[in-house]
Amino acid sequence: MSQTVVIAGGGPTGLMLAGELSLAGVNAVVLEPRPEILEHSRGMAVHGRTLELLEQRGLADDLRSQGMFAWPRTPFAFLWLDLDSMGPENFTYAMPQWRTEKLLEGRAAELGADVRRGHELADFTQGADGVTVTVRSPEGEYELAAAYLVGCDGAGSAVRRLAGIGQLDHGASSYYGVLGDVEVTEGEVFDAGLHPAGVFGAIPIGPSTLRLMTIEFDRDPIAADEPVTEEELKDSVERIVGKRPEIKEIRYLARFGEQSTVAERFREDRVLLAGDAAHVSFVSGTQGLNAGLQDAVNLGWKLAAEIQGHAAPGLLDSYHEERYPAAVQACTHARAQMALMHPLAKVTPLRGLFEELLKFDEVNRYLLEMPTTVRYPAPAPKDHALVGLRIGGTALVTSDGETTVAATLRGGRGVLLRFIDDGGDAALAEGWEGRVESVKAKPVAEIDAALVLLRPDGHVAYAGSDAQALDQALRTWFGEPGR
Repeated sequence: MSQTVVIAGGGPTGLMLAGELSLAGVNAVVLEPRPEILEHSRGMAVHGRTLELLEQRGLADDLRSQGMFAWPRTPFAFLWLDLDSMGPENFTYAMPQWRTEKLLEGRAAELGADVRRGHELADFTQGADGVTVTVRSPEGEYELAAAYLVGCDGAGSAVRRLAGIGQLDHGASSYYGVLGDVEVTEGEVFDAGLHPAGVFGAIPIGPSTLRLMTIEFDRDPIAADEPVTEEELKDSVERIVGKRPEIKEIRYLARFGEQSTVAERFREDRVLLAGDAAHVSFVSGTQGLNAGLQDAVNLGWKLAAEIQGHAAPGLLDSYHEERYPAAVQACTHARAQMALMHPLAKVTPLRGLFEELLKFDEVNRYLLEMPTTVRYPAPAPKDHALVGLRIGGTALVTSDGETTVAATLRGGRGVLLRFIDDGGDAALAEGWEGRVESVKAKPVAEIDAALVLLRPDGHVAYAGSDAQALDQALRTWFGEPGR
């Protein structure tokens, strides 16, 4: 059987997955139709929790060095969540998606992934032992044999369609939205916010560049693939704010709608879906990019374990079990925002109530964390409050000095954090060498546990002091010892 995974789609999700698989020692081939990364994109922000994922792989500092800046506020239905009291780890960071793509492609290639630009999945067939992928390239068609195929090929996913996986509609489009990255006349001022005719946003993304975004409700639908023109953007801005923008240069135009969909299932035998191929929700807040990276980090280590023959029964199925509910939750969050932005008079009192509630830090935190902070359900033993969560930002002191929980995960393996030393705890994960790294650290107040087992994606698999329960958790997530 082939030991290769073919990834259709070389956006952030596909490139992150390629890096994760390569880090685990699995061959990854990425098929991306675009001959090069285009220096414009819909996504423009990285959430704090996503930055923590990148920190686990040593990528966060590289992203920061490219000039990303923090937003201590983030919109929820154009009501602003105040993040100052939550600390910088919860801020939203401005970073054009293409910069993130370049970073992830460089990492994937450095780890050995084969990124084939100008190559596109045309068809595939799957059997009991693998998948045969037909590839369309500038030189003609050819075939690739793979153990698994992962569709990271966007909302119109060919992989999803060819696999016969349907989509569940979580909200039909009832508005019309366009956005454009534009250079505007110096000193031009825009009245961003909610208006009777719709919603208008103007977000700085460069020294003289703004992202203009409009949302108009209850307009006739326009096909998603219909190109946006400069006049269409200007007309939409004028209808909402009563002023026509003076645009010097157009750099990017796109349209979007409220349509929120989730694939019926994220796995069909040897075919899996991730990113927008699996779920699509409203563009605000760049949920797609952030959710896609979480998909990739959740799937990578599980797929590698399956291919390498040491996965516990049901491990690969847990990808759907964990990420599907997270996708549905993100759609619910997005639809709630759209409902609150609607100009209907009956919505106004509810919006006013939300404005009052946002004076409380706890409400700000809850609304911020709902779409980005995921707690995965865990099999027994699960009685500790940390199980299912990520604790990457927690500081540690080990024999090598000061570090963080996230930094212990750089190798892409599981980690057993030991906060005790009874003479025998060092041997607790011996049977899982190469799959789980054991790290001795000084006790930490925030971690009320003697032993903490981390999955490669950073989620806590076990926390406590019971060696037998730890052994059970190791077998559940990392398979039988000695393989």
